[in-house]
Amino acid sequence: MIRLGDISFHGSGLSRPECVLVAKNGSVFTADFRGGVAALQPDGTHRLITGQIADLPQGLKPNGIAFDRDGSFLIAHLGAAEGGVFRLTPDGQASPVLREVDGLALPPTNYATRDAEGRMWITVSTRLMPRDRDWRPDAASGFIVRMDDRGARIVADGLGYTNECLPSPDGRFLYVNETYSRHLARFELRADGALGPKERLLEFGPGEFPDGLAFDAEGQIWITTIVANRLLRVDPASRRVTCMLDGGDPAHIARVEAAWRAGTMTPPMMAIAGASRLANLSSLAFTGPGHRQAWLGCLLADRIMRVPMPVAGHPPAHWRW
Repeated sequence: MIRLGDISFHGSGLSRPECVLVAKNGSVFTADFRGGVAALQPDGTHRLITGQIADLPQGLKPNGIAFDRDGSFLIAHLGAAEGGVFRLTPDGQASPVLREVDGLALPPTNYATRDAEGRMWITVSTRLMPRDRDWRPDAASGFIVRMDDRGARIVADGLGYTNECLPSPDGRFLYVNETYSRHLARFELRADGALGPKERLLEFGPGEFPDGLAFDAEGQIWITTIVANRLLRVDPASRRVTCMLDGGDPAHIARVEAAWRAGTMTPPMMAIAGASRLANLSSLAFTGPGHRQAWLGCLLADRIMRVPMPVAGHPPAHWRW
């Protein structure tokens, strides 16, 4: 177990640091809703990198961020009514990467990442507007896009509020969190990039709405959960779930759980985390000597967290480029 007292807090003035990204040299970046990426400095200050897109008057609204092979950032744009994936260079030049797929203008977009083969995986949580219409147990309008040298196409559909996705280290499966149907799912990942049928590995417990995921060196999956503010470790072979960090507020969890079951969750409910200091734990990135530490992102604070880890993380694809 990781104790709450093991957590240290870093940074200030960040805006919705939902996704944390760590470079091979240890540099730390977060998505920032002011329009780009925040580069954290060792003294806790940060440098904000932003870029302008002419037809996005409200600017970029980054949710997931990832590195591209040229060192630029890939940004999943979570706009009020539109989405897409955009590239942001370290010197602030922004340009579109993907704005429509299969004739569909991308709705607000959750996540984008490149795998070791250079394929991009993109998730859209829901087609419904406003998005909170799909904060329900029967959510089923999310999808996954694969983009490669043959173009972009929807490769999985009908998901329960698609969140982070990631290929397994052995390349056999693509794992994905379905936040509001509250499942961890996976697809067989075939040699040509095609996906097999969806397999739901497990359903999460009360208040455990899965968001971010990362693999450790032993092939197990670490999952961050909003509302419950727990960090879970999942063995994909046995499907055993171990709670490694529990920072939730039981009263808040009970209120949200009841609303979720009734299909009446609202944005104000998700704008608070009750008494939890973890502020809706949303992402995890391994770091540090021996990959035995992790940075944790969140939705509701202006800072991120660092914790010691009981096992080493698996190096992400961008550390091998």
